[in-house]
Parts: sequence; C-alpha cells; structure tokens
Amino acid sequence: MAIRPVRLLGDPVLRSECEPIKKPRSPAVRLVADDLQETLRDLKVRHGFGSGLAAPQIGAPMRLIYIGTDEPVYLVNPQVLDIGTDDFLVWDDCFSVPDLLVRVQRAYHIKIGFQDLLGQRHKIEAEGAVAALLQHEIDHLDGILIVDRPSGLDAFCLRQEWNKQHATSGQYGEPYPRTGP
Repeated sequence: MAIRPVRLLGDPVLRSECEPIKKPRSPAVRLVADDLQETLRDLKVRHGFGSGLAAPQIGAPMRLIYIGTDEPVYLVNPQVLDIGTDDFLVWDDCFSVPDLLVRVQRAYHIKIGFQDLLGQRHKIEAEGAVAALLQHEIDHLDGILIVDRPSGLDAFCLRQEWNKQHATSGQYGEPYPRTGP
C-alpha cells in the first residue's frame, strides 16, 4: 500500500474515460484498491474531509472507486442504473480541484450496479449526500469534473470564501422535482 499523489485539474488522466475492469481479482486491481484506501485515509487526516476517491485521481485509468465512509466499499465498474424524479443542488468539492467548491445539480436518489473486488455483482440505492458522492466519483471514471457541471449564476467559490458566505446554509439543498429530460 502506498499514499499516491492526487492528480490535479489539467492532468490528462482526469479527462480519460476509464476502461472497464475485466479481472476484478487481479493483483493490479488489488494494488490500486489498496492505494486508494491509503491515499484517502491520508487525505482525511491532512484536510479533515473526504469520503471517496476514484482510481484516475491517483493516476490509474480504471473503473474503480473507493468510498471510505462508515461502511467502506470498493466499486468496480459502477454504473448508474436508475435515478429518481428529484434533483438537488450541491456545493461539491474535489481533491483534484483543491480549495474550490462548485454548485452542481445532482439526482437526489440513484440506484447503481457494480462489482466488488471478488467480481460479485451488487446493486445499491442511495439518496442525498451519498447519492451525490457516488455520482461525483462515477463522473471521474468518465473524465468529467465538477468544473464541467456548474449550476446557476456564481456557481464557483473558493473554500475560504464558501466558509464565510455559504457554510451556514449547508452543502446540500432540498430536493425538487426534475424538469426536462
């Protein structure tokens, strides 16, 4: 296991659409998985936040995500299977775009399918903050960053200024019915 440097906005690996993993049990996948876990653990200690990390963020263009919440999980080849009828606004942040928050629109409820590191298939449903986190990390696997998804006027804010101007109203808005496709 190694702590790997996080790739930053401008690094071409962040804009690559990652290839599906054919052998989830391979030593190469296990190595990247362990590095994702160790790197996120280090980021949480150094920055005081962070719940997920995608393989391209540490330079590995493969469809692998590590979510390091109360129940840590690796998602191999995750895909959104269904989204609910509501969206919500999120002040999203990202280790690849440090010190910047971007207001983005996300589905409030999602269902995703994925494999674990043994190749077993799973489906989970999530809403609110966890749904936003999963969508954010899956975007990384498709070469999409938060700077590509601004919503509304004045959608960009430096963390220091966000803490002064927006922190009291929170990072997540209320769900509202989706309009349009």
